[in-house]
Amino acid sequence: MDTSLTEAQPAAHGTLLLADDDTAFRQRLALTLGRRGFAVTAAASLAEARSLIPQLKPDYAVLDLRLGDGNGLDLVAELRQAREDTRVIILTGYGNLATAVAAVKEGAIDYLAKPADPEDIVNALLAPEGEKPEPPAEPMSADRVRWEHIQRVYELCDRNVSETARRLKMHRRTLQRILAKRSPR
Repeated sequence: MDTSLTEAQPAAHGTLLLADDDTAFRQRLALTLGRRGFAVTAAASLAEARSLIPQLKPDYAVLDLRLGDGNGLDLVAELRQAREDTRVIILTGYGNLATAVAAVKEGAIDYLAKPADPEDIVNALLAPEGEKPEPPAEPMSADRVRWEHIQRVYELCDRNVSETARRLKMHRRTLQRILAKRSPR
């Protein structure tokens, strides 16, 4: 269990359950959200998050759609059952319209594509009830979004260039050139 309660700053916004199976992303996001005034408890799996819900009854939850042992959408109903006013955001690297609609129908207040900017997550969590959060002041460029997606698929394929190229339906040499370049702004 990866419980990250920020010691330096009191929880100004309340408790937050963060469930994501990507260790590096989870740790960075937990640290950032902790600095923003949330008392963060992080879980690496669906089962771990599920076991934390009854005792934590979080004010907020940030859930990855695809966890190693299940679907983050399954937790939304459980969170609502433990506490009706929990504000839930679903994060995913596999965004599509059907899962976005399913997330909102389950009770999530927002659905953000990974890599989500922590500022966008905080804005969505703290947006007044019934209002949409402000659009990002500096959204990622299309080139950056593409680059991030390619990097994510590359990591999911255990850094195998041929497998990544096959899944992205691109030529292996083209992918190698993209991977050799620096990330766009």
